[in-house]
Amino acid sequence: MRVSTVILPVYPWREAREVWREADDLGFHTAYTYDHLSWRTFRDGPWFGTVPTLAAAAVVTDRVRLGTLVTSPNFREPVTFAKDVMTLDDVSGGRVTVGLGAGTTGFDASVLGGEPWSARERADRLRDFTVLLDRLLTEPAVTHEEGHYRAREARTIPGSVQTPRVPFAIAATGPRGLRLTARFGQAWVTTGDGRLGDDATPAQSRAAVRAQVERLEAACDDAGRDPSGVERVLLTGFTPDRALESVDAFVETAAGYAEVGITEIVVHRPIPGTQFEGEQSVFERIATEGAPQVAGL
Repeated sequence: MRVSTVILPVYPWREAREVWREADDLGFHTAYTYDHLSWRTFRDGPWFGTVPTLAAAAVVTDRVRLGTLVTSPNFREPVTFAKDVMTLDDVSGGRVTVGLGAGTTGFDASVLGGEPWSARERADRLRDFTVLLDRLLTEPAVTHEEGHYRAREARTIPGSVQTPRVPFAIAATGPRGLRLTARFGQAWVTTGDGRLGDDATPAQSRAAVRAQVERLEAACDDAGRDPSGVERVLLTGFTPDRALESVDAFVETAAGYAEVGITEIVVHRPIPGTQFEGEQSVFERIATEGAPQVAGL
């Protein structure tokens, strides 16, 4: 099992520089950041742009992969985003993963002045966004006239450093999203089952994720694809587990989800006074002591 982290884009660069270097030095597999214009309880505080942040992080790191967790069509457009992704992949020397998801009805969905889309339209747009983004990152010139997005002789040259393109990690739990993952994803992302109540147990959460993994595998089988070729990523912080309480708690959490098919577990870098509160020393020990313990799972 791989161990990764999320660094929220809340730090001015004079601080963020060292935060991203820390992730590199601690040995995390990937350091992701949220791709939002703002997010929930952080809405009235500092929140910096995702693409510039990742570009700057690429310059000050050497080893750790970098990624979005996740980008949605709520305010992104495939042609311009493909150019950003190509550039990030170049600056980082091929260390970028693009997390993609349908988004929600929150701040990102209304800040540009439009009405939030229905769940069906968000799923439609994620499909169309992913289809075109895949073409843009694998073909030097693209004209595309289908679905919600258009491209006319769009150039993405010289293309991705990684071949055949930057990998996609698709966040999905419904049948349409899982089919999309089976078609385009190099990884699949879950935050657990949001339908579980506040009194849910870790065992119930693991059972729900097991069911999600089984549906992903079925979608891969239907698409004629080997399910083992899709990494399974759990973003913690939204399940009843307490992965940041201690190294032992992290190892127990990781082992439980490895048993149900998760291959990468992601923990948030602690932010005092928020839902991601935790001890920085524990976070660091998860990377240096916990990660080696779960590497073989």
